Amino acid sequence: MESVSARDGRRGGRGLRERYPRASWPVGAHRQQPLRVRGRSVAWVPPLLLLAAIALVDVNTGADFRIVSWIVLVPGIAAAICGVWGTAGYAVLSVVTYGVVDGLWPDAYRAGLPDFILVALGGILAVLACAVRVRAQERMLRMQYIAETIRRTVLRPLPPAWGGLEHAEVYLPADVEARVGGDFYDIQPGPHGTRVLVGDVQGKGLGAVEMAAALLGTFREAGYHVPDLATVAERLETRVRRHRGHLGDLGRGGEDTDRFATAVLLDFPADAPDAVDVVNFGHEPPLVVGPAGVRALPPGDRLPLGLGDLTRDSSPPEVRRCVLAPGETLLVTTDGVTEARDGDGAFYPLADAVAHALAADPRTARPPRLVALVRDGVLRHSGGHLDDDTTVFAVRRVLGSGLPG
Repeated sequence: MESVSARDGRRGGRGLRERYPRASWPVGAHRQQPLRVRGRSVAWVPPLLLLAAIALVDVNTGADFRIVSWIVLVPGIAAAICGVWGTAGYAVLSVVTYGVVDGLWPDAYRAGLPDFILVALGGILAVLACAVRVRAQERMLRMQYIAETIRRTVLRPLPPAWGGLEHAEVYLPADVEARVGGDFYDIQPGPHGTRVLVGDVQGKGLGAVEMAAALLGTFREAGYHVPDLATVAERLETRVRRHRGHLGDLGRGGEDTDRFATAVLLDFPADAPDAVDVVNFGHEPPLVVGPAGVRALPPGDRLPLGLGDLTRDSSPPEVRRCVLAPGETLLVTTDGVTEARDGDGAFYPLADAVAHALAADPRTARPPRLVALVRDGVLRHSGGHLDDDTTVFAVRRVLGSGLPG
């Protein structure tokens, strides 16, 4: 049986238009015209001014300086900034204006029929070019809408202060157009406490997105229902193996069936308000940022998710409990932060940058401020060039509130 994606690949834009009609796009996703003033398009102004200027100059100059044929530029400019109907209007208006201006003095020098044909043909070509531009633009917007839908499905929006946790996060894809990659994060409140998962799938592309989605789906279910954090961790490992086996059965070998993921699994237990339980799967240890300064949690001793079969140790993952003082925030980042380089090849000094900012302003420990600090610091350090997807995630308990029980 032929897949939907294969049919849409042959049908091109038509398949996308039928499956994602413009009426289904969110507000603001429709084609945006350039040159807007106070929300209204003024794209029609430049072609009109050019048309008027050419006509006035031609009328007020002698026979040795006839520029009426320059009117052919008007529909060409309209094609770049106006819609199809606007361009067609300027094409017609250009022909009419040419006829009027060139015929003002029948006995004087006239540009004549050849230039008239040039203006008419230029208008027709401009309308066709505008139609191609608008179609490509709408296709691009549809693809952006699809990518945004995928991003919101994989990295779902998180309510503020959810599950008794104050959090902030930022995700910067290395591919700006893709909008989503292999980094993932989520918070799952439940009867056994509030769980947090932050991780990074090895590699890029749709294969990485698929694995991230598979892990998040398992986390959202197991994180809610399973009381033991070690069991939740085991189910994540099992999910990676099942996902790779499924891809292998589909004939998608190679990189897709060799992928793994580093991750940090956190549990804020309801019965221990000063503690957090941690399982680290080969990920950079989270930083604890608070009034006492910056410190790193102990590194995990587990291999990344998907590589567990490389070890003979079949025991459940070790869950480490760490004590957190009031007001301390956990900062988890992916390697897009720790491996960001400047022009000289130096890595971004994450811990030092956070410690310096915290010493200057203790309020830096608040999750929104902390995330903004790291995001801006990484972008400055790398000159805005990200070689890998970058996630910055900060979370701490809401003071004075309990977790769901």
